[in-house]
Amino acid sequence: MDQLAALLDGPRARGAFLLRSILDPPWSLRIQDEAPLSVIAQVSGESWIVLDGDRDPVRLSAGHVAISRGPQPYTVADDPATTPQIVIHPGQRCATIDGESLYETMDLGVRTWGNSLGGGTVLLTGTYNLEGEVSRRLLEALPPLIVQPGGPLIALLSAEIVKDEPGQEAVLDRLLDLLLIAVLRSHFATYEAPAWYRAMGDPVVGKAMRMLHNNPAHPWTVASLAAQVGVSRASLARRFTELVGEPPMAFLTDWRLALAADLLREPDATIGSVAAKVGYGSPFALSAAFKRVRGVSPQAYRAGASQ
Repeated sequence: MDQLAALLDGPRARGAFLLRSILDPPWSLRIQDEAPLSVIAQVSGESWIVLDGDRDPVRLSAGHVAISRGPQPYTVADDPATTPQIVIHPGQRCATIDGESLYETMDLGVRTWGNSLGGGTVLLTGTYNLEGEVSRRLLEALPPLIVQPGGPLIALLSAEIVKDEPGQEAVLDRLLDLLLIAVLRSHFATYEAPAWYRAMGDPVVGKAMRMLHNNPAHPWTVASLAAQVGVSRASLARRFTELVGEPPMAFLTDWRLALAADLLREPDATIGSVAAKVGYGSPFALSAAFKRVRGVSPQAYRAGASQ
């Protein structure tokens, strides 16, 4: 597993919110659902995305996909100057500016919503509710907004989103995952990618990172990791630090504790079971490392997460 795959592993789309919107101008949606990650695919027409703050509006044309990193609010409209008429609240509750529910009045069928069945603008929207620590580490590497071509996956998702067949929810979840990964790959190939993503392409460091990702419980040392990838200890340490921005064992510690934070959210997990899964020999060792790096004990972290 690499860190891009980890974005969707565990907290991957499961019953993700998916909606087709059909709209005729003038329209403007104020999005304040606090979703950590949203995907907006433009099927037809065009839209403008306006992020809060001193930012220029971004045009979304047919065939393109926008990825918005929350939870900051933003606006999607037919024109940047159009005043918001509708607010999308947490839980995908749709209301007028005055708070009147629009759930029934704008319902246009299976996973379809809007102000006109014949509207010239068609959007597909999917939202992820990512709460894991692994996902947090990756989301922090993304800019507030990404826009890239969506390719044939947009047409496929558009065809499937209106179906109401057995297993359809699973089909839509996987298509949303594929669309997200395709857009992130395209973005990282076009713009400056985070260090960990670029390092994955290195024949030595990338192999070492995959070993750490795939087997965090192994008692790794720099020497044992170097032996596995076929270079000297000094060479691996120098090259890994140059490309990733931190030494191999610091990277491993951060990865283990991120995984531990995710596992601690599971109701049946114990400190001992989590410690074994992420490479700590005892609950005490995990607790000490967790508190040293994150400032709270695993017990306190889990209590806060449950609230």
